Amino acid sequence: MKVTDMLAENAVKYPDETALIEFRPESNIRKEITWKEFDEAANRVANALITSGIQKDDKVLHWMMNSIEWLEIYFGILRTGAWAVPLNFRFTSADLEYCADIAEAKIMFLGQEFIERVETVKPELTTITEFICVGGTTPKGMVSLVEFLKDASAEQLYIAMADDDPCGLYFTSGTTGSPKPILLTHNNLSSAAVAENVHHQLKHEDNFVLIPPLYHTGAKIHWFGSLVVGGKATLLPEMSNKNLLETVHRERGTVVFLLVPWAQDVLGALDRGELKIKDYDLSCWRMLHMGAQPIPPSVVRHWKEYFPDMEYDTTYGLSESTGPGCVHLGMENEHKVGAIGKAGHNWEIRIIDEEGKDVTQGEVGELIVRGGGVMKEYYKNPEQTAATLIDGWLHTGDMARLDEEGFIYLVDRKKDIVITGGENIFPVEVENVILRIPKVYDCAVIGIPDERLGELVTAVIDPHPGETITEEEVIQFCAENLPRYKRPRKIIFDKVPRNPTGKIEKPKIREKHAGYKESFRL
Repeated sequence: MKVTDMLAENAVKYPDETALIEFRPESNIRKEITWKEFDEAANRVANALITSGIQKDDKVLHWMMNSIEWLEIYFGILRTGAWAVPLNFRFTSADLEYCADIAEAKIMFLGQEFIERVETVKPELTTITEFICVGGTTPKGMVSLVEFLKDASAEQLYIAMADDDPCGLYFTSGTTGSPKPILLTHNNLSSAAVAENVHHQLKHEDNFVLIPPLYHTGAKIHWFGSLVVGGKATLLPEMSNKNLLETVHRERGTVVFLLVPWAQDVLGALDRGELKIKDYDLSCWRMLHMGAQPIPPSVVRHWKEYFPDMEYDTTYGLSESTGPGCVHLGMENEHKVGAIGKAGHNWEIRIIDEEGKDVTQGEVGELIVRGGGVMKEYYKNPEQTAATLIDGWLHTGDMARLDEEGFIYLVDRKKDIVITGGENIFPVEVENVILRIPKVYDCAVIGIPDERLGELVTAVIDPHPGETITEEEVIQFCAENLPRYKRPRKIIFDKVPRNPTGKIEKPKIREKHAGYKESFRL
């Protein structure tokens, strides 16, 4: 069953029940819609698109901040048989031009925040015939969403679509260079939704608090697990420590997905007494899960000190696997925190060496996965596709090892390995040690070129606000917890840039501190 069909089914089963809530505590704005209203709104978007000439396999750009309208438009695009092309809200005008050129999009939906960036390159967006502006004022040469939907029918369209038909073109966030175009199918989305539901035992009564950006496969797919059973979602577009607890308290949120930096921020606020758990009724909050990057075990253990009875889970995935779920820890395996888990629901995994052979237990190799969420291709890039998809297996580029109980531990990105004096150093191992230092808020380990050793292990460290930490303290801690060859030879105190999905932007760090750039080209 396609995710668009899941929406239609929920509109029949639970027509008057709440489907989506949008809550902005700082401005005290709250909106909600029922499943019937959600379904009809998506139908209006779909019918208006068809009237504007959109046909199956056309591409529609979608550049908006998180909102109820974001999801209404997304599902409307899918119902036409066209491809939704969600864009990262951090993209520049040049990124927009790059993505629009690859997609050859015909229509674009955009929020107020992106008008200036669109206007800058609008003359170059020659394939786009209509720009639809959501909210606020509508510039000359664009049409408002209200006007676009004015005469659109709320009746459902019936356009023949196979499970393997493409439906989404997702551009990666560009942490390894220019954004890569990943083509997903209807089956990819529905497979990921089912896996997510199984993994987190999501029920109709759950209220999923949805915070990360919807343009990314991760956040949306996490909620798709609730879509399977008609579970509602609360969108929190204005994330802050106070807003999170206030939203869970007021909306009775039950499940929350947090990026590691957000969890660290909440813990810091609790440690400093800026937030007090006793000020909120959080008894409804049954589960926290995290992903999108290696999870430092110290963060999870710290979280459990404040929330000892809350269930915890880790999921691993990538855009090429339709987001989370190809590897899954499981709430029953909290004692294995530090591992990313085992093969997810209806997934297979292997860890292989450079020759494509399975490594022995305990050895480090590349993690490869196979399942219903594996992308169709890198759009318009057969060479990169052939290098990444081999015999149905997705080569993740992540280095991992398997323990004696069959749990997978993520070691690092293949391209992030630091080679010093002939030894392979996996930065995540070093980062996890340094993050145990109480004064350290964030850390990234990279290699800096060195004539003698090839690369020097270098730690970029961001202390907690108000804390001062010295090189000597870091060096001493590493000496007590790491073998000599893994210890950082250089310490840099600086901010650690992360993208909106929480991943460390190591190309930016290497460009700043090591002096070289990396790129991906079609």
